[in-house]
Amino acid sequence: MEYSLNNLVWLFIIYSFAGWCTEVCASAISRRKFVNRGFVNSPLCPIYGFGAVLFAVFLPELTGNPFFLFLGGLLLATTLEYATGMAMERIFRKKLWDYSHIKYNLNGYVCVRYSLLWGLLALATMLFINPALCGMLGLIPYPITLVLQWAAVILLLLDFITTAMSVLGMRITAKRLSQLSEGMQHTSKFLENKLTVNIQKRMQKSFPSIDRETIIEDIRKTTESTDAKARIFARGCSFYKLVSLFFIGAFLGDITETIFCFATTGILMSRSSVVYGPFSIVWGLGCALLTVFLYRYRNKSDGYIFVAGTLLGGVYEYVCSVFTELVFGTVFWDYSGFTFNLGGRINLLFCFFWGIATVVWLKFFYPRLSNLVEKLPYRAGRIICNCMIVFMIINMIISSLALARYTERHTVPGEAAAPNAIEEFLDSRFPDERIERIYPNAIIVD
Repeated sequence: MEYSLNNLVWLFIIYSFAGWCTEVCASAISRRKFVNRGFVNSPLCPIYGFGAVLFAVFLPELTGNPFFLFLGGLLLATTLEYATGMAMERIFRKKLWDYSHIKYNLNGYVCVRYSLLWGLLALATMLFINPALCGMLGLIPYPITLVLQWAAVILLLLDFITTAMSVLGMRITAKRLSQLSEGMQHTSKFLENKLTVNIQKRMQKSFPSIDRETIIEDIRKTTESTDAKARIFARGCSFYKLVSLFFIGAFLGDITETIFCFATTGILMSRSSVVYGPFSIVWGLGCALLTVFLYRYRNKSDGYIFVAGTLLGGVYEYVCSVFTELVFGTVFWDYSGFTFNLGGRINLLFCFFWGIATVVWLKFFYPRLSNLVEKLPYRAGRIICNCMIVFMIINMIISSLALARYTERHTVPGEAAAPNAIEEFLDSRFPDERIERIYPNAIIVD
């Protein structure tokens, strides 16, 4: 079945509430008392809602094959849980959940037991629950649906902002206490708000691993080492390091694909994702994301990294394929002619290539490129990265508009002539011949 935007919003709200109820019941059984397990104060656990939305967006075409539906749900939700766990740890400097005591876990963020449960939930939701829910929700008049959804979304956003400000206040106060500087004393008034204090107390009860003393100690240690590291550009797995790796990976990926296509087909074709420059966004994001997820495991065995890269690469390529088709109405690659392919979006051979590329990237390229990036002068490195970010944002916007206009010219009756100045510009600068030269494998779909 196809899911409308209204369906997705309803699924997010319903499954967030259902996940909150499940977490609260499980906590009540284990702790013998009621504890609000959600990050926000509302009775919602957004991670379950996001998981349900990911299932509805990326897995509908797998409903005819329960095994791949199970596997797809398992991998998607595990990736979401892992990414959320990493993000929360960076915020709190502690894990909000820790599966280290469970066998076959990955750094405590995810474990086989709950990953299998996610796969079963994907089967249940996509095959049975979602069709029934969407059928019932379709009976609600549209005006009422619109009011309820907007009210729920606005309340959730306000709740999230309030909670985030309280957490930020906790961190700011901890830093003030650890530094004992006069300049930070003015921030103490921020914590005098009763709502903020109550939220902070609830967060400490919900997640016992978070406490102010621990945060103070962590920030003190961080502050002590900051002065020594401050003038080293893009040290560690920092933002500017990831930006640099994105551009390097995008360039190298484009060159690699161009050479591979020429060697296998004898045709020299463009493999770029954007209209200006030889940059493959899929490869650039892939390098950055693989670094984020596997940076701490870079010293593991080659086999370990190969398996992780194969799974993550397959999920990433599948998601990119669905995303580009939904957004641009265009398929940029089709593996239907390969053995062991999944909907033409991924195939086993190229998933193995992702695994090999991950090993080569983390073991060979990353250490050398990381050292080169860190040798850049601090100020010059920031200026270069910021300029490249602006360039790539503009490049991606123009590329998206040009590709959307190309699709419109070929699919929408009467749209061959540009109706406004922007589309006149796109038609003149990016006619069909140029788009087809930049994206030679693009196929327009319904």
